[in-house]
Amino acid sequence: MSWDRVRGHDGIVLSLDAAFRKSRLGHAYLFVGPPGVGKFTFAKELARALLCEKPGGELRACGNCASCSLVDANTHPDLFFASRPEDKVQFPIEVVRDLIEHLSLKPARGTRKVAIVDDADNFNEEAANAFLKTLEEPPPGSLLILVGGPSPERQYSTILSRCQVVPFAAVSNDIVREALAERGIDSARVDRLVRVAGGSIGQALALEDETLWRFRATMLRAISAEKIESYELAKAWNEYVEEAGKEAGLRRRRASMVLRLLIGLLQDAMRLHHGIAPLVADRSESESLTVLARRLGPAKILAWLNRALEADLQISRMVQVELLVEAFADALGR
Repeated sequence: MSWDRVRGHDGIVLSLDAAFRKSRLGHAYLFVGPPGVGKFTFAKELARALLCEKPGGELRACGNCASCSLVDANTHPDLFFASRPEDKVQFPIEVVRDLIEHLSLKPARGTRKVAIVDDADNFNEEAANAFLKTLEEPPPGSLLILVGGPSPERQYSTILSRCQVVPFAAVSNDIVREALAERGIDSARVDRLVRVAGGSIGQALALEDETLWRFRATMLRAISAEKIESYELAKAWNEYVEEAGKEAGLRRRRASMVLRLLIGLLQDAMRLHHGIAPLVADRSESESLTVLARRLGPAKILAWLNRALEADLQISRMVQVELLVEAFADALGR
């Protein structure tokens, strides 16, 4: 039963299982790869397999014991989750201290303790230094799983040198399509989401929002107009972001999703400029994008793409979304 929730990473499962069977499982792993491809899901399934109370010689959870149920409910006393709070730019030292204290305690149900550290690229120097001793010499029976970003380069070298890096790749379009279909999404929308997901089930699910795609059409009309009305575009964009609710994290995610769809539009415009069929845009949009590509030219499209990527990065660094949107729209109108 174990590993059924993990899709497209069979090679990593086999590698860790082989290490487990030989009693050579590492004490600290850093999972890196594109967002939404299942790194956190994999980490949790690995924890479930290690904490399972059913004896066996393989790295596989039974899914039926009390320990497996506790992991599924996120209430297992020997499993600790740590992540950067939504309102923080970096990992607070207090969270790291809580993690260290948890690992210092004896296991409550067996012989192992597991800690999963999400957003592991967001340590500041103080938090990283506090974590090093535990990372280098964790208590007996402890396993640390750090879930990072697309590549190990974003991690402190002192942390990187103490972990085994496990690279995750994008999954196949067939796996993304299968996961979306299982959730009852109709085939037309599945095809659209698969094209834009880039091999990420998480990205596809995040983009499964009709209000987002309606705003995408609004943005396409705005940027393909003869004259871009920056003020109106920024106003509509900020209003759409505010509709996500009062929670800052939800607003940031919505603003980021808009930028990612804009990046897709610009990439399709570049494809059309070079006579290549668009990846996401349908026939009704291709005409507008062709006009846009002709008016801007490849150099300006590339400049817009770089600005959009930088804006998305700034959102993750807690820049005020409203001001960022206004500045971005103003730059497009110049």
